[in-house]
Amino acid sequence: MTLKKKLAVLIDLSGTIHIEDCAIKGAIEAIGRLRANPRVRMRFVTNTTKESIGRLHSRLQKIGFDIAKHEIFTSMSAARRLVENERLRPMLLLEDVALEDFEGIDTTNPNAVVIGLAPSQFYAERMNEAFRLVLDGAKLIAIHKARYFKSADGMALGPGPFVQALEFATDTKATVVGKPESAFFHMALQSLMDEESAEEISAEDAVMIGDDARDDVQGALDAGMKAILVKTGKYRDGDERKITGDPPALDSIVDAVDYIERLIDNS
Repeated sequence: MTLKKKLAVLIDLSGTIHIEDCAIKGAIEAIGRLRANPRVRMRFVTNTTKESIGRLHSRLQKIGFDIAKHEIFTSMSAARRLVENERLRPMLLLEDVALEDFEGIDTTNPNAVVIGLAPSQFYAERMNEAFRLVLDGAKLIAIHKARYFKSADGMALGPGPFVQALEFATDTKATVVGKPESAFFHMALQSLMDEESAEEISAEDAVMIGDDARDDVQGALDAGMKAILVKTGKYRDGDERKITGDPPALDSIVDAVDYIERLIDNS
C-alpha cells in the first residue's frame, strides 16, 4: 500500500469501533489519533438502518466518540436521495426510530418498497404487502443486503435474507444503495470533497476499515480503494480468505490505525 498525498479513511461503525452501546477496546483513543493527523481525512460510513443518523450520532457521543454528525455517511442518506431523484412514494420497511430520515417523503399509494434492517416489520402480513406491491410493478430498493450482523447477544440476521426472499418471490432484482455497491463508496468520498471544497479525492488515495469481508473490504477493493479487515464484530475465522486480493487482516481498529500511521510516516 503506497500513499501519494492525503489519505481519506473510511471507517465502518458497528463491529469496527463499537458493538451496540460499547466501544471496541481502544477505539476511542485510536480515532482520536487519526483525527489529530493532518494527513488524514475521515468519514464514518455505515449500512445501519436500525436508527436515524441523529439517533446514531447521539449514541456514538454517549459511548464517548468525538464524531460530528456531518462526518457520518449512511446508506439511508443514499436511499433517500434515490427516492427523491426518482420521485417515488415508498412503502418503508424500517423501524420507527429510522423513519425520521425520511421525513417529508410522500408514502401514500406506494410505487416502491424500501427495505432496511427492521425486525419488527419482518412478519408475514407486512412482507406480503411488500410482495404484492413489487409483484404489481413497484420498485424494490434495498438500503443494503447484509446477511448478518453482530449484536450484543450474538450474530443476528440482517436485511439481506428478507430482500432476497422478495427478489425470489417476485422474480425482481432489487436496487441496492449501500455497501458493497461501488457507488456508495464513491458518494462517501464525494461527501468529503463537498464538505471541504477540497481537491478531488481519488479512490487510490482512500482506505476502508471494516469488519465485514464482503461489504466493507471487498466492496472497497472493487471500488478501487485500499482496505483493511479488522477481526472484531462480525468477523469470522477465515473471512480474509474470502477476499479477492490481499488486504491486511488486523486484530482491531487500534492495529489498523497503527498501520495507517506507519504508512503515512514512511511515505
